[in-house]
Amino acid sequence: MNKVYPSAEEALRGVVQDGQMLAVGGFGLCGIPEALIAALRDSGVKDLTVISNNAGVDGFGLGQLLTTRQIRKMISSYVGENKEFERQYLAGELELEFTPQGTLAEKLRAGGAGIPAFFVRTGVGTLIAEGKEAREFDGHTYILEKALVPDVALVKAYKADKSGNLVFRRTARNFNPAAAMAGRLTVVEVEQLVETGDIDPDAVHLPGIYVHRIVVNAHPEKRIEKITLSSKKEA
Repeated sequence: MNKVYPSAEEALRGVVQDGQMLAVGGFGLCGIPEALIAALRDSGVKDLTVISNNAGVDGFGLGQLLTTRQIRKMISSYVGENKEFERQYLAGELELEFTPQGTLAEKLRAGGAGIPAFFVRTGVGTLIAEGKEAREFDGHTYILEKALVPDVALVKAYKADKSGNLVFRRTARNFNPAAAMAGRLTVVEVEQLVETGDIDPDAVHLPGIYVHRIVVNAHPEKRIEKITLSSKKEA
């Protein structure tokens, strides 16, 4: 089975549709599937529910899809670096399901593991708990959170072999493995593609059973979200 596609556009063809739920890996601009997000923008699909820790920044990453109004709802834990995200939400133009960051990661991990729901203490006594089942365990209150199983997952890895076995690079791993596991169909953008067997099995971070399509983007922009420079003090 050939999992390798010649372009991001080809990899998404016949996969993305209006009204779908998508999980997109990354944390800020670290480890985002840049080419796949751009291809998703160009596809014109709309009314999307997108699961992502945040939504990139204005004009880059998922911020592009907010500008084109292709996203109807975000399931996120943070919105602070995207002014358009904030504006649309406050204006009632965008639905938002705020989810604590660890809970969001576990929702995706549980979805990939076939666990439909789990109990967690985070959010007890806050707006997060409203309308959710609560139970006592060992003297503490927990709330029931449902797993997330998106129709499509778009993720970024550093390296893949042609069977889809993945290697992530340092902090760019972030939400990507959990998103890949949770997706009913997972498309991966990688910087390097090698032959099956060229990756040491002990070095594989995510096995190819979770990966359905692969596209190579050998030279991603990897834009820096915030640049902080220290000034040199004269001796």
